[in-house]
Amino acid sequence: MTITSTFISSDGDGYELQMGRWSRRLAPLFIRFAGTIGAVRVVDVGCGTGNLSLCLAQDPEILSVRGLDISATYVDYANRRNDDPRLDFQIGDARALPFPDATFDYAVSMLVAAATWDTRGGLVALRMIFDAAAILDQSGCRARAAAYTRPMSRPGDLASAWRDAGLTEVVQDTLTIRMEFVSFEDFWAPIEGKEKPVAAYVGTLGADARARLRDMVRLAYLDGEADGARSYAATAWVVKGRVPQRENGSRRAHARHSLTPYDLFSGAREVALPDWAVKEKVRASFQPRTSGRPCFTS
Repeated sequence: MTITSTFISSDGDGYELQMGRWSRRLAPLFIRFAGTIGAVRVVDVGCGTGNLSLCLAQDPEILSVRGLDISATYVDYANRRNDDPRLDFQIGDARALPFPDATFDYAVSMLVAAATWDTRGGLVALRMIFDAAAILDQSGCRARAAAYTRPMSRPGDLASAWRDAGLTEVVQDTLTIRMEFVSFEDFWAPIEGKEKPVAAYVGTLGADARARLRDMVRLAYLDGEADGARSYAATAWVVKGRVPQRENGSRRAHARHSLTPYDLFSGAREVALPDWAVKEKVRASFQPRTSGRPCFTS
């Protein structure tokens, strides 16, 4: 199998520290927004370390959840933590989905595909880091600009893109969680990891520049108070829509699409770049079933 991604995934534990703990908080909100109640067979495209799939499996009506991710590291991590026979995780590419048409009732995709955090206006922790970096040097300015102007990260971007892709009943909204840290070390530790883009940027810095950045971010974290717990808002753009009915007038259920943000701290996965050919490929690969049940795809 040829994998069409340059996304770097080095460590499941590192991902959990950097983003997995927040995706666990986002997952139940996303499921409510998506409206997957009553699903029987679900595919989780870009499942990462499995947090959304595990949350979906809390619904006893779901008989099967298949998690698909391009990272062998994350798939292995998800399989090792799973003890539910209804769940299965496998390596795969969203550009070449390894399932026949009409395999699933719903497909979901969280922290992957053509959706994103509100990086400029809704992700406080990220701004603390990159605003400090931009003060220090020009490379920090460039890194900040790249982080704040990610594709599909501005109001209306997602809804417009979904309509352009031919979806109907498109709804864009926001979901907000709290990122809570017990100390500055808890906040900074993921930044010393390997996952893109924050840790990747910090990894390009020399020892002195990294120390200066750490000191400046620490000042922002402390904000004149003693070290300790902090809580920051994190807002995600989310979107959902329906695949139009077949041209032949079939009464098959519409397929449902719903996505939520890129994993910004661990980097945008190339498989999930806002390439509308990818979206069309995914849309074509998840045709509605004949059960009369709404389908939900990504």
